[in-house]
Amino acid sequence: MIGIVYSVNDPAGAGAAAKLVRLGFKIAECRAVECWSRPGVTVAGFDEDVIEFDFLDDALPEAEYFIVLSRHSSQAGVKSYTVHHTGNFGGEALYGGRPGELGMANPVVAFGLLRELVKRAEMKGRLGEYRVSYEATHHGPTSLKKPLTFVEIGSSLTEWVDEVNQEILAESVASLLESGPVGCRPAIGIGGGHYPWKHTEYSLRENVCFGHLLPKYAIEYLSAEVLERMIKRTYGSVKLIVVEKKSTRLEHRMMIESFATSRGLEVVYI
Repeated sequence: MIGIVYSVNDPAGAGAAAKLVRLGFKIAECRAVECWSRPGVTVAGFDEDVIEFDFLDDALPEAEYFIVLSRHSSQAGVKSYTVHHTGNFGGEALYGGRPGELGMANPVVAFGLLRELVKRAEMKGRLGEYRVSYEATHHGPTSLKKPLTFVEIGSSLTEWVDEVNQEILAESVASLLESGPVGCRPAIGIGGGHYPWKHTEYSLRENVCFGHLLPKYAIEYLSAEVLERMIKRTYGSVKLIVVEKKSTRLEHRMMIESFATSRGLEVVYI
């Protein structure tokens, strides 16, 4: 079973969920405030904020993985449709999860959602106005055993309540549920900004799907131990590390290449 989850207090997530459940779902019972289901899929809304969803393994124990429908906030006010995984690279956890802990990433699902968002945004005339992108790994929850992927509308209330945006999110998820995850090459990424556009372009062009993405602003936490954690907390077999070269110094690249060589991984610079 696939768990599609959201906060009932989030206008973007709740709005997208309301549109999704019109597509063949029936009211059901589960350990949530709101619940709908159809064979193989449960849609559930909770009171808690999405960054505090560390209880999902217990609330929906039959789920193989989770997709979180959510709002995205940005001080820059960037209009966006984004996908990302969760985690805290450093010693603080200001926005949920635990310090130094990474959630279980689901690169194939994230890639499928990214492609669908591009397709739906183009169909509805939003592709130029809105950015479609991966985001760097950030915030909670981080302690779930099952893979979890966020798909979001950014970046203000105006965009969150926009029904076309909610439809784009709902239809992207619905299409992924119908077709199943697409084939791609799992990878982790290093460098870039919070919206790592070079990694996003590389992903769509080369059929590479990213699990965890460590951005330039968190490069101080880069180590062999963190690379190992990024790989272990990415679902599937990761054999590739994609590095934005200008985000890293020589010592970073030497460490990454040494780590990759010792584990039989490929390194690609973009």
